[in-house]
Amino acid sequence: MTLDQRLEVYADIAVNVALNLQPGQRLLIIGPLMNGGVSLEAAPLVRCIATSAYRAGASLVEAVWGDEPMQLARFHHARKDTLAEYSAWLPQALEEHARAGNAVLSVYANDPDLLQREPSELVGAPQAATSRAVVPFRDLVSRNATNWGVIAAASEAWAAKVFAEVPREEQLSTLWDTIAQLCRLDRPDPMAAWKAHLAALAARSGALNRRRYSALRFTGPGTDLTVGLPAAHTWVSGASVTHSGIRFVANLPTEEVFTIADRNRVEGTVRATKPLSYAGTLIEDFTLRFEGGTAVDVKAARGEAVLRQLVETDGTAGRLGEVALVPHSSPIAQSGLLFYTTLFDENAASHIALGSAYKFTLNGADAMSDEEFEKAGGNRSAIHVDFMIGSADVDVDGVLPGGSSEPLMRRGEWAGEVA
Repeated sequence: MTLDQRLEVYADIAVNVALNLQPGQRLLIIGPLMNGGVSLEAAPLVRCIATSAYRAGASLVEAVWGDEPMQLARFHHARKDTLAEYSAWLPQALEEHARAGNAVLSVYANDPDLLQREPSELVGAPQAATSRAVVPFRDLVSRNATNWGVIAAASEAWAAKVFAEVPREEQLSTLWDTIAQLCRLDRPDPMAAWKAHLAALAARSGALNRRRYSALRFTGPGTDLTVGLPAAHTWVSGASVTHSGIRFVANLPTEEVFTIADRNRVEGTVRATKPLSYAGTLIEDFTLRFEGGTAVDVKAARGEAVLRQLVETDGTAGRLGEVALVPHSSPIAQSGLLFYTTLFDENAASHIALGSAYKFTLNGADAMSDEEFEKAGGNRSAIHVDFMIGSADVDVDGVLPGGSSEPLMRRGEWAGEVA
C-alpha cells in the first residue's frame, strides 16, 4: 500500500469510526491549541480527511493551521510580557462550532522537543493562557455535546524523536508504518477490526460497571496510591455517544477503559512510569504525593518547574479528574516504543489525569450545576493532562463499598472476575 492509499484509509477511519460524521454536519480540523492549529506537515492527511468528510455528507470542512517555527519566533522575539496573551477569536469560534453540534477533529503532528530549550517560566505562561481561554469549549467536549476526536500524523521531528536509531531517510516512513499498525489500518478490513476491538473494550467497561468499586489502589515501585471513585461513576471504553445520539470514538488509537476520579479522595504517592511530553517540553522521572485529593508534593528529575506550573494552573489543577486502566499487553505497550505524545503513550499504560473530569463519566452529571458536580466528586479545571502510572510492575486492586478489596490487575494484566 502506498502512502497516499494509506492516508485515504486513515481518513476514512477518522471520519467514519472516530467521528461517525453525519450528513449535514460541519467539520473543523484543529491541532494543539497552544500552537494555534494543525501542523502544516499534516496537510496531506487533512486534505484526505476533507475528501472523506465531503463523501460522508459534510456541509463544510475547515482547518485551523498552526506553524511551529512561528511559535518559536514568538518565544525568541516577542516581548516577554505578552506571552500570556492568547487568540481573541479562536476560543469563541471553537465554542460556537461545538455548541451548534458540529464535529471537531484534532490532528497532532508536532515536535515533542519544540520548546525544550526555552526557559520553563516562559513555556508555562502561554500554556496556562491557552488552557484558561478554551475552558467553555473543553466543557462542551467533557459533556460530549458533539462528536470529537483526536488522531496523529507523522512529522519529521516526531519521527526523529521516536526512531532516533533508524537512518534519517527512513524515520518518517517508519513512523507512518507504526501508526498504521497501531491504528489497525493495515488489517484486511480496518472497519471490521475496529468494530471487534470496540466491542471487546465495551465488554470490559461493562464488567467494571457491574463491580461498583469505591476506589482503586495502585502499588508498584515508588507507587502506593488510592484513587476514590464517586458512587455514581461509570466506566467508559473507546466509544461514546453525543447528546444527539451519535456514537463516536474520541481517540485513535484507543486501548483504555476509564472513569471519573473522586476529586476529594486521592491519597498516597504515585511515580510516573513514562515521561510526559507537555507544552513542547519533556517531564521525566517524576512523582506526586496526594493528600485529601490534592497534589501536595511534586518532584521531577527533569522538567520539575513546568510540572509545578501545570499543577498550579488554577486552584483545582492539582486534583484528579480521570483514572484509566490499560493492560501491559496492549499493542502500544508491546511495541516497546515511547511516542512522546499522550495520545499514544496513554494507551500503553494505566494512567491518571490532572485537572478536569469528563462529565459523561458521572451518571446524571448533565443535569447537575457546576457546584453539584463538584459535590458529587467531579473536578473542574482549565486543564486535563494524562500521565502514565502503569507497567508490568504495577498491581491494581479494586476496593469494594464495604472496604474489602480484590485483585483487578496483576503485573499489568487483568485479574480476578474482570479478567
